[in-house]
Amino acid sequence: MKVTKAQAQENRDHIVETASTLFRERGYDGVGVAELMATAGFTHGGFYKHFRSKADLMDEAAACGISQNLTSNTGLDPAAFVEQYLSRGHRDSRSSGCTIAALSGDTARQSADIKATFADGIENTIASFQDQSAKESELDQTQRRATMISTYAHVVGALILSRACPDDSPLADEILDVCRKEILREQHDR
Repeated sequence: MKVTKAQAQENRDHIVETASTLFRERGYDGVGVAELMATAGFTHGGFYKHFRSKADLMDEAAACGISQNLTSNTGLDPAAFVEQYLSRGHRDSRSSGCTIAALSGDTARQSADIKATFADGIENTIASFQDQSAKESELDQTQRRATMISTYAHVVGALILSRACPDDSPLADEILDVCRKEILREQHDR
């Protein structure tokens, strides 16, 4: 049975979305092509009809996850973003949470293409919050950008550290709570 171009594109999109979820949950090395394709509902042999390599899929999956994260954060003011981002719910939802926090460590050891995808995603995230901040702040553009970079680095780092602790560890929650309060205090003081 011949697959239409539209169906082939839908299949490819489904594989990318499945990969994005699995990679965030287990890292790039924690998911093999055969398992990924089975989870997506396809045979292992069909992988190379859609992608040249796992690295190509990793790059597309990262872009997909970052785009989903940006869409879900659109319209949030910086304080609401910090509250949501440094919540226990977000910490515990790695597979649907922030791609940057879930995969930055893995990405640092990947190709320049994947690193460029992450750099674009980081830039777009910073820009989206910088634009939102412009409506609420008298800081000049350079100061707003520096503030957004600092805030983003702080929330991502806090989430990574919290996730590195056992799930039932009081430290996991303490990291989220302390960093959330400190960031919100800094935002309020500006």
